[in-house]
Amino acid sequence: MYRALVIDDNDAEATVLVDGLKRYAQETGLALTVSRIASALEFDAEAHPADVIFMDIDMPGINGMEAAEYLREHDAITPLVFVTNLARYAVHGYAVDAMDFIVKPVSYEDLAMRMRRIVRALEKTASCTVSVHTRSGVRVMELADILYVDILHHDLYYHLAQTGEPVRVRGALAKAQEELGDDFVRVSANALVNMAHVMAVNAGELTLDTGEVLYFSRSRRKAATEAIATYLGERA
Repeated sequence: MYRALVIDDNDAEATVLVDGLKRYAQETGLALTVSRIASALEFDAEAHPADVIFMDIDMPGINGMEAAEYLREHDAITPLVFVTNLARYAVHGYAVDAMDFIVKPVSYEDLAMRMRRIVRALEKTASCTVSVHTRSGVRVMELADILYVDILHHDLYYHLAQTGEPVRVRGALAKAQEELGDDFVRVSANALVNMAHVMAVNAGELTLDTGEVLYFSRSRRKAATEAIATYLGERA
């Protein structure tokens, strides 16, 4: 099930887009829910989770471009489509990595053509990202960027290759393992490792490609080392 969010202060124009998205979903059999908010000021990634966002630019208060800049501070992945009559701003969409730009009035034929591209992107992204709810909102991370996940008390820490500051969320390690998939192996009661980043395994420890060293627990060492050996062997 995919979630589309329309952000547009014009009721009539927003209705055209919402109805067009629902029609596309019905005609293609796409599992899609569509919601709409009337102002970028209302936008909150946790309160309005979305897999694709259709954003008007010319809105009062915070305009669409400003809202997009805020979004990209926390989420570099979710597809963003500008839907506006301000065609001259199309070039600015590259600054916030907008996927597409639709000029109003929106025709169903144009929307359907662009939705086919969007759906292909969503299908590709769904298999290589994970979303978590942090205190500051939803954070979307690429699986390949996650080095390992460990837990302290009831907080999970996602350690990333691209930043020194781990992403902290409330949760359980077992649940995280389910969401992250088969490329992650449990090496201890407190740590889950992305096998794609393992460089060496020695006795009771493993070394990541960042140089960090993690340690196996005695009860999990055999199963974890076998899983890592199989993973690395398949990719040799």
